Amino acid sequence: MVSGKQEAVSGEKSQARVSSKREAASSEKPHTKLEVWRSAMVLVKAVYEVTGAFPRHEQFGLVSQMRRAAVSIPSNIAEGAARTSRKEMGQFLGISKGSLSELDTQIRIAEMLGYLQDAAELQTLLERTSKLLSGLHRKVQNDV
Repeated sequence: MVSGKQEAVSGEKSQARVSSKREAASSEKPHTKLEVWRSAMVLVKAVYEVTGAFPRHEQFGLVSQMRRAAVSIPSNIAEGAARTSRKEMGQFLGISKGSLSELDTQIRIAEMLGYLQDAAELQTLLERTSKLLSGLHRKVQNDV
């Protein structure tokens, strides 16, 4: 037989589960819905994986710069998506495009120095993210 106290505890647990599901759904950040942000996150992971094999003496040089540029891309997309005006969002998307160009240059430098034997996967991810980012940036600017 279930006591009244056990029923109350069970009911509270059930209500807490429902509340936490509602909170999770309503707390989804706007940037997580953007395909360009998800693409940029995949690019970040690939950059971290590739640069892990670079020479140790590049740890505070090219490795650090590539990782910072890569992280900057989805970070600025997220910050732009959280802004209230289209104009501000456009500014942050522009910064992301700049970071993407930086990363492209750094990938080419890494290839030139022999640290990357095959940058095809990185270039593919970079191009995909670039196309998505340019499209979103263009749309946001046209809506201003």
